[in-house]
Amino acid sequence: MSISLQKGQKVSLTKDNQGLSKVIVGLGWDEVKRTKGLFAPKPQSIDCDASALMLQNGKLVYKDDLVFYNNLRHRTGAVQHMGDNLTGAGEGDDEQIIVELSQVPAEYDKVLIVVTIYQAVQRKQHFGMIQNAFIRLVDGRNNQELCRYNLTDNYANMTAMIFGEIYRYNGEWKFNPIGQGTTDPGVGELAGRYL
Repeated sequence: MSISLQKGQKVSLTKDNQGLSKVIVGLGWDEVKRTKGLFAPKPQSIDCDASALMLQNGKLVYKDDLVFYNNLRHRTGAVQHMGDNLTGAGEGDDEQIIVELSQVPAEYDKVLIVVTIYQAVQRKQHFGMIQNAFIRLVDGRNNQELCRYNLTDNYANMTAMIFGEIYRYNGEWKFNPIGQGTTDPGVGELAGRYL
């Protein structure tokens, strides 16, 4: 049974799901339909990019602890990005990140899931041009959705988004939906917040 979450509503992933060792993080979004004038150039598609930051005590310690479209697999194999979707078109998840909970080394306490807009500043794009954005966690054993968080706030002028965090607390894994917009122009700058 899937739980629909509100901002900041933490949920335990492993307490009621004995043996849960793999979580699929599904992220989705749609572009807001934009009107164009007769002679206006066709607007560029918005390319949203999901990334995972593996944190130690809330800090990004190593550069390769950032898993994204240019580093699809963490060196431990614990986190894997399933590939870049350039348009967000279609139903369901636009990008997925797999987290092998049982393989996350003990020194990592958090996997932070973020989404940035590729070349947002140059293309004059922001999350106010995105609708139906969500993050959901799926049990990797049976593809059952565990929880879903729909982002409903107004994110106009925000170029990056902290969607949520999977974290270890007292021996169990939990999820916290965050939904915090930022004006970071790219994944590098957003990751810099955690150095």
